[in-house]
Amino acid sequence: MSGSLLLLITIVYFTGFYFLYGKFLTKVFGIDTTRPTPAQTMKDGIDYAPTRPAVLFGHHFASIAGAGPILGPIFAAELGWIPALLWIFVGCIFIGGLHDFAALFLSVRNEGKSISYVIEKLLGYTGRIIFSIFCWSALVLVVAMFGLMIAEIFIATPSAATASLIFILLAPIYGFFVNRGILSVLTASLIFVPLTFFTVYIGIMFPADLSVIGSHLGIALDHEQCRLIWLTVLGIYVFIASVTPVQWLLQPRDFLNSFLLYAMLILGFLGILFYNPEIAQDGYYGLTVHLPSGMEKNVIPTLFIVIACGACSGFHSLVASGTTSKQVANEGNIRLIGYGGMLLEGVLGVISLITVIYLSGTDFTTAVSKPQLAFAKGIANFSSSLGLSTATIEPFISLVLAAFMMTTLDTATRLGRFVWQEILSGHSEQTSANTGKKPSGIRAFLGNSYVASVTIVILAVFLCASGQAGAIWPVFGASNQLLAALTLLGISLYLLKKKSHSYIAFIPMIFMTVMSCWGLGSMMLNPKTSGILVFICALLLLLTLVLIVLAFISVVKTRKQMKLSRQAA
Repeated sequence: MSGSLLLLITIVYFTGFYFLYGKFLTKVFGIDTTRPTPAQTMKDGIDYAPTRPAVLFGHHFASIAGAGPILGPIFAAELGWIPALLWIFVGCIFIGGLHDFAALFLSVRNEGKSISYVIEKLLGYTGRIIFSIFCWSALVLVVAMFGLMIAEIFIATPSAATASLIFILLAPIYGFFVNRGILSVLTASLIFVPLTFFTVYIGIMFPADLSVIGSHLGIALDHEQCRLIWLTVLGIYVFIASVTPVQWLLQPRDFLNSFLLYAMLILGFLGILFYNPEIAQDGYYGLTVHLPSGMEKNVIPTLFIVIACGACSGFHSLVASGTTSKQVANEGNIRLIGYGGMLLEGVLGVISLITVIYLSGTDFTTAVSKPQLAFAKGIANFSSSLGLSTATIEPFISLVLAAFMMTTLDTATRLGRFVWQEILSGHSEQTSANTGKKPSGIRAFLGNSYVASVTIVILAVFLCASGQAGAIWPVFGASNQLLAALTLLGISLYLLKKKSHSYIAFIPMIFMTVMSCWGLGSMMLNPKTSGILVFICALLLLLTLVLIVLAFISVVKTRKQMKLSRQAA
């Protein structure tokens, strides 16, 4: 099969299900386009702000995409491209898409609060706190690991550092002109989108190489010192991004960033279409894959953990219910933003898969071991069929990947701040917008936006500097999928109480729980797993077990209430 045919099948498949299954979900959850959203009723100019669908889609998509749908499918390619493709196809439509849609919907229906508050309504205060601790821990890992990855990209590709820093400065200027009404979104976009692409050229011309800059100043900087400097710069940036009103930095940055992503998608689509690469790799190697390195990998559960963002990711529920829900201007936009965003990510996942499966031999083995480089080279190679220079496209793609990671980094920091504040806020009925009550005393101090943001930034930087984040990283994939399973658990209970097709969430929840726990259990039993990883795996499994027990109790109570209601009728 050719890569172009595979891509065309992907586009038709996802487009069809967007209208078919997406419309079904709008009916199941009861989307009401006349109902006011929290962005309107709780507008504060900081977190809650009604946003145009196109702008919000750009923010949401850039936040959930990051590098996940690019790295995951490439890593999974060595397990066989057919299992990877099937997981992207089935996962996006029936698990990931449902997960993102429902998380966004439930948050909009609950004052824009995170999915943990929905958990509280279903599993009680204890359930929410346990779930929130799980979420916050995962977000600290996201900030730490993406901080490390971005710092390494800036060191290896200094041009990416220059472009990213200039891009950060462009965003608030764009936000100023649009928010003040000086320029319309269209006019501002016509000016600032080209400027965004121009930052790539400036970055190539003036790379921010710290070692070179240090030598000019008479200071010798080694790799570790350069990394620490970039981590400090990134820490300062994400702190500012976390406490700054969304319409002044986060929203315009993500909106402009989305055009880089769209450009990359267009390059990938047209490049594959005209280059028409032939798939060289075997589609299926069996349930156990023998790698050239001599290692063996089991397709199950590895496949469902390695490919997260491209099929289903718990991080998406935090984005949907953390920042996106506070900006939804109309419930009618939920399908486009929540479900549509996930499906477009699936398309990106398939493009990523094609960039390596047309290779063979040592080229393929090398590509899988260096996915970011492989993706950039693949897109650049395909773009040559369009008459574009690979020498220009390859660094452009690398810079785009760095920009995506920056988006994930600042979004995760802001989400970490939200979750931290919610943990300290007490019961939802005590802090509801309807009561006007807020935490006081030490809880108010620790829950302050600045303190909450500083806490997650300092802890993440500490993990990076100590090297512990690198040790914990292998468990993050499983914990991310387990977070998705727990979110689907809450969605299942919601639909059960609503008496509306609870099976559409319950079946995916069971599947994701089994795969995630299987993965964590395998890591625990592996003698090569470090002690800290064993501890974290055990903790995550324990938290999951408690939540499952609470869910069982909730289901029993719900069924009793339903039985009593039928008897009374």
